[in-house]
Amino acid sequence: MVEVARDLTRDQLPVGPDTAGIRPGAAQRPDGTPKVVGVVWGLLILNTLGSAGAKTIVPLPRSLIQMVTMGALVAAFALALAVNLRLRIRAGAFLFLLTLLLVPSVISSADLESGFGALFRCGRLALFIGTLWLLSRWWDGGLTFVRHHIRLYFAVLGSVAAGLVVSPGAALPDLYGGRLVGALWPLTPPQIGQYAAVIIGLTVLLVLGRRTDRTSAAVVIVPALVLLALTHTRTATLGLLVGLALAIGSLILTSAAARRFFAWTVLIATVAAVGFSSALQAWFLRGQSQENFSNLTGRAKVWDALLAAPRTTTEQLFGMGLGDKSFGGLPIDNSWLAVYQEQGLIGTTIVAAIIIVLAGVALLRPPSLQRACAIFLISYCAIASYTEAGLGDASPYLLHLAVAASLLATPAAAPALPTPALPRRRVTRRARKPEVA
Repeated sequence: MVEVARDLTRDQLPVGPDTAGIRPGAAQRPDGTPKVVGVVWGLLILNTLGSAGAKTIVPLPRSLIQMVTMGALVAAFALALAVNLRLRIRAGAFLFLLTLLLVPSVISSADLESGFGALFRCGRLALFIGTLWLLSRWWDGGLTFVRHHIRLYFAVLGSVAAGLVVSPGAALPDLYGGRLVGALWPLTPPQIGQYAAVIIGLTVLLVLGRRTDRTSAAVVIVPALVLLALTHTRTATLGLLVGLALAIGSLILTSAAARRFFAWTVLIATVAAVGFSSALQAWFLRGQSQENFSNLTGRAKVWDALLAAPRTTTEQLFGMGLGDKSFGGLPIDNSWLAVYQEQGLIGTTIVAAIIIVLAGVALLRPPSLQRACAIFLISYCAIASYTEAGLGDASPYLLHLAVAASLLATPAAAPALPTPALPRRRVTRRARKPEVA
């Protein structure tokens, strides 16, 4: 499976008349990104896996997990700095706004109302953003980081599948209602569903852009679909469907493969809705009552309590400081309310500006595979932000948006080669003939 996944991540030239994955007038260029950049990206993903989740087969102390994840972030920053000693960066609106988000985070955390943990999280966020700045040198509008994203999250899902094979009882515990969790590393069902949905969507788009073959793509898509179904994660499923619809819609006018895929998808979805409506409804409800489903599994009660809590003007503007994305001991599970709780209205405005700017730039780009991948990632993060937290802190969602920003970056202009000087010709003067009178 690993060898096939590597084949999937290789950038192959499009074959035939369908050139949906190539920008008009753009020439294919060799990938000059150092291999260590992929290692740095993997360390950033390891840092964002989190330390809270289900019980693993071998009990892992939370302090050990936090040491590993924080060590991964420090190592990622050190490696990125080592490979970019001249500090060559590519400034952009995404990284500028992300850096600006540090201001309300530090102001709200400085009074220590949330404890020293808030300042520690600010330092983690600063190191995370600094690493992205160092990696921005290689953001050139290519598919390099898309390939890293698929490869590394496929490895994470491989550990989940291994835990399911080794101990099905630990991977499908009754505590989570029989939903799939990480039995080797403490991963929750929403995390696994998110990773599976993202690599499924990106791999489908690579197939439509003819950047990989169907066999390699199937080896990634089929297991990821099985894991996504076992998690019973509605947010990830909805984000995958809507994100793919928007991304493929951006390719319909220029790609025959996208038109065929869209037509077949609509046909299959219609047949499934008619023939398997009861099974789909049972999967979607997960055995919950209509009242519990309408309350979003109790999330609405936490949201109402958070909005009704008294706050000073400073707390409304700058928040309460970076925390564990909870209120009253219960998870907030909403990115916008979590940012409002921790970074205030200023932080919420900055996060909204990040989404709006990326979406606006994507809409202004000409149709291409890179644009479609960016649209998928942006729309998925926007949809998941309603029931998942993470847009205001170091998280996989910021990594998804960073990949989108790398796809939307304009390629760096190649330095002009000096024109060789032509040898100067020696001019000889002829002696003038005497004029005849």
